[in-house]
Amino acid sequence: MGIVAGIGVLLPFPFYWWLWTNPQSWVNLCGRGRDPSTMMARVSHVLKAAQLLSLFSVASLSWPPPFYFWPLMAFGQFLNFRVYQLLGEAGTYYGVRFGKSIPWVTEFPFGVIRDPQYVGSVMSLVACLSWVPFQYILIWSLGYVFMMFLESKEDPNARAKSVS
Repeated sequence: MGIVAGIGVLLPFPFYWWLWTNPQSWVNLCGRGRDPSTMMARVSHVLKAAQLLSLFSVASLSWPPPFYFWPLMAFGQFLNFRVYQLLGEAGTYYGVRFGKSIPWVTEFPFGVIRDPQYVGSVMSLVACLSWVPFQYILIWSLGYVFMMFLESKEDPNARAKSVS
């Protein structure tokens, strides 16, 4: 079960890598009349559910959570919510790679925390350390570090052209 859980935790990262490095393929696959960011969001939600199910399959839940759970989970989810609030679906789900114009955002947490959506996600994962074995939190967090590295190198010439 541990290997299956590890694969489940890593499942979304090859998809994100493929989308980041081949945005035109995704736009073409989505076809006319379909928003590639919305389609990416839908697939991402299914992959996130698989990740969470993988974590639950190896977790040992207990109550009450440790003292560090609440501040880490609350601030981590605040960062994720704030990123979505500022950027919207298109900004959160690679809209700029799919040829959309996303306004430059400087409000908190941008300009203060680099890649706040990933920092928030890692904080939420670390909050669960008392329930989930360390290696699963580590590989999921390393997946986010990989995405931070990958997304730091954005080539405007590699952006997709609209199919409409």
